Amino acid sequence: MNETLERWGSQRAFILAVTGAAVGLGNIWRFPYVAGENGGAAFLALYVGFVVLLGLPVMMAEILIGRAGRRSPSQSLAHLARQAGQSTHWRWVGSFGGVTVFLILSFYSVVSGWSIEYLVATINGSFVDAAPDQVAADFERFLADPLRMTFNHTLFLLLTMSVVAAGVSNGLEKLNNLMMPLLYVLLAVLVFHATTTVGFAQAMDWLFTPELSAVNPGVVLNAMGHAFFTLAVGACALMAYGAYMPDHQSLPRAVGMVAILDITVALLSGIAIFSVVFSQGMDPAAGPGLMFVTLPIAFADMPLGSVWLGMFFLLLLMATWTSSINLAEPMVAGLQGLGWRRSRATALVTVSVWLLGLLSVLSFSTLADVHWLAGRNFFELVSTVPSDVFLPLGGLLIAIFAVWVLPRDIALRALDAGPNGFRLWRAVVRYISIPLMCLVLISSLI
Repeated sequence: MNETLERWGSQRAFILAVTGAAVGLGNIWRFPYVAGENGGAAFLALYVGFVVLLGLPVMMAEILIGRAGRRSPSQSLAHLARQAGQSTHWRWVGSFGGVTVFLILSFYSVVSGWSIEYLVATINGSFVDAAPDQVAADFERFLADPLRMTFNHTLFLLLTMSVVAAGVSNGLEKLNNLMMPLLYVLLAVLVFHATTTVGFAQAMDWLFTPELSAVNPGVVLNAMGHAFFTLAVGACALMAYGAYMPDHQSLPRAVGMVAILDITVALLSGIAIFSVVFSQGMDPAAGPGLMFVTLPIAFADMPLGSVWLGMFFLLLLMATWTSSINLAEPMVAGLQGLGWRRSRATALVTVSVWLLGLLSVLSFSTLADVHWLAGRNFFELVSTVPSDVFLPLGGLLIAIFAVWVLPRDIALRALDAGPNGFRLWRAVVRYISIPLMCLVLISSLI
């Protein structure tokens, strides 16, 4: 296949697109409860450090491969490997990335559908004066209702794939240009509200005053894994975006801006959420139910609670929408690389992801007791193994290709950071990022 003719319309469009890929469930749903389970400030400090030493260098590696190849991920890897005199079997890393995002999007769509359900429920006033037991029971009843779960899964997937079908400039770029600024405005409003709560000072102290006693090997590994997960690295999704990158743009500067925006969303979400949690005297280590059980309970007794809770779920829906669009794009791009029309490729991806997502839907009802592997049902399996094992493995292979296989002159041009910047980046990837990824992968497997 020849080089793709599509390009992002501007440098800003590329930054917003990659930020849209990175910002999602990992920042607004996963970060608060993982931080809550791992001691708050200590986890946050480690997380930011690992973003710099692990996430950013590998993100640059993934994007520069796409930029140098200007093709779909598999085609780019094969083309560049051929130029380096290496085996074209490297293309299978791109195929592996496609399988990874396929599995992730199948459960991502289901969980994102929960935000639709809860946004509507909040608008309808379902949580006003609701007792804690009632909120928890309602969540369990919703999960156990396959029809409601399927409806929301279907609706969210259609919202996602309709944008993908429109293409890069007419679909992804226009939506990112609109939604990403709105997401930050909404976050700013929620944080302003947080400053008016009695729990704001406690939340700030908990998030920004580390206690060394809270640090243990488990916290370190969790911070390392989350830093990798939250930047959407390792699935070749960013490689597809690199193929559309403008010719004259500094990759380190663009990726640095993405990292700042990504971390900012996580921090602001944490401030907004934990201020409310501490105001109500609730446990910050509430686990995955923090967003869907703890927050509705916390807001039930607050003035204008439904308004603020509705904004939280709208924020979650916006973030997961942009993120899921960016997960779907590399699959569609891969099929286009095989000669498929975008409309046909989008239709196949939509149907396939929807069908696999039904297994996650039914994991809370009909298939709840069906264990596929290691005592886990399908949802538990698909929501952990791809993100905990496949992403680090994919990132490791991508990093190895970028610094050990890709010809130096090609990588130097694609990085666009000058000789000194290139040497620094390559040294960090070789001697820091790759060993850290090995630790993440080994810890996940163990």
